[in-house]
Amino acid sequence: MTPRDRSAPSGRGPSRRGFLLGGAVAGAGAVAAVGIDAAVSARATDAGASTPLNGDAIVPFYGEHQAGIDTDAQAHVSLVALDLRADTDREGLRRLMRTLTDDAARLTRGQGALADTEPELATAPARLTVTFGFGPGFVARAEAPAPAWLRPLPAFTIDRLRPEFGDGDLLLQIAADDPVTVAHATRMLLKDARAFASPRWVQQGFRRAHGTVRPGTTMRNLFGQVDGTANPVPGTTGFDEVVWAREGWLAGGTGMVVRRIAMDLDKWDRLDRPGRDQSVGRRHTTGAPLTGTDEFDEPDFEAKDAIGFPVIPEFSHVRRSRPDDPAQRIFRRGYNYDDAPPAGTVSDAGLLFVSFQADIDRQFVPIQRRLDELDLLNEWTTPIGSAVFALPPGCAEGGFIGEGILS
Repeated sequence: MTPRDRSAPSGRGPSRRGFLLGGAVAGAGAVAAVGIDAAVSARATDAGASTPLNGDAIVPFYGEHQAGIDTDAQAHVSLVALDLRADTDREGLRRLMRTLTDDAARLTRGQGALADTEPELATAPARLTVTFGFGPGFVARAEAPAPAWLRPLPAFTIDRLRPEFGDGDLLLQIAADDPVTVAHATRMLLKDARAFASPRWVQQGFRRAHGTVRPGTTMRNLFGQVDGTANPVPGTTGFDEVVWAREGWLAGGTGMVVRRIAMDLDKWDRLDRPGRDQSVGRRHTTGAPLTGTDEFDEPDFEAKDAIGFPVIPEFSHVRRSRPDDPAQRIFRRGYNYDDAPPAGTVSDAGLLFVSFQADIDRQFVPIQRRLDELDLLNEWTTPIGSAVFALPPGCAEGGFIGEGILS
C-alpha cells in the first residue's frame, strides 16, 4: 500500500487548520501591503501638494481677443472643420455659438461641459484653448458682410489639394498640453454641435511636449529645421499691427489660413547637410541664417561668397518667404503631423501650417506667390489641404463668440 501524504489525507483538500493559517498569513500580508501603499500615497500627496502641475494651468477664455491666437503654442492641437446642416438658419447659428461658447468657457476652466458624461476628464485643462473661425458659408448664413479675402486662396502651381482637407463653414481649433484634454474637449464640442453641423475634416498635430525644451524655443518641423523664427512677438505693437483686424464685426479678430503640407521625408533623407542648409538658408544646427551665428540674427541677403554668389541663395526658403514690403508679414504657428504610412512607404508626415493675419490678400498671398515661383523646398513639400477662416473677436463673460454678427 502506498503511504499517504500526511499533510493532505486522500480524498480531501488541504486541512481546515492549514487553510485558516494560510489565510491568516495572507490577510496579514494584505493588510501590511495596504498600509504601506497608503503611507506611500500619503507621502506622495504631501510632497506633491505644493508642486504646481501643468495640468492645472488655465488660459482665460473671455477677453478682447480669442485665446489660442497670441497664446504660447501648446503641445497638441485638433483642428476640426464643420459643415452647417441645411436647416441651420441665423437663429440656429446663434444657439450653436451660445452653446459652444459656454462649453469652451467651462472646459478651459477645468470643468465639465453641461451634460458632460465624463467630467473627470475635464479636470486638467493643461492650458486648453478653444478658438472659433467662420468660413464663407457661416458668414453668408449669418447674413453678414464678409471680408474680401474670405474665400479659397488663389490656385498655386505647387498645390495638390485634396477635398478632405479643405474648406469648411466653422472651424474649432482645440489646443492643450495634454492629448487627453484635447480629445475630451473635441468630443464634447462635437456632441453639442451635431444638431447644427457635422464634421468635414479633423487634422491633429503636435509639437514638443511641455517642459521638453526651454520656453520660447522655436519649434522644429520634421525636416529638423526651425520653423517660425521671424514671427512677431505677441504683446508688441508689431504683433498687433500684423494680426488684429480693425474694422466691422471682425475688429479685434483676425484672418486664419490653414495649409496641410506633406513632407517627403524619404527624399529629404537623401539630401546632405550642406544641401539642406542651402535650401532653407539657415544652418540646421542652430537655426542661424547662413550669414550669421545666432538664430535671430538678421539675414544679409546682399552678402556674397568668395566667387561672387549670394551666401543665402535666391532660391532658399528664408529668402523667398522674407517680404520686401513690411506690410507683408504674418504670425505663423505650425504643428507636425505623422500619420500611418501608406503601403510601401515609410512615412506620411508633414506640417499643419497655420497663420494669423489681419488681411490674407494683402499679407499672406504675396508671400505664398513668391514661394510658389522659386522656393527650393518645393522639391520636398506639397500643399495638400487649404482653408481660410475669419476669427471673430473674443467676448465678455455672459456673451458668446460671434455675437457681433449674430446679435
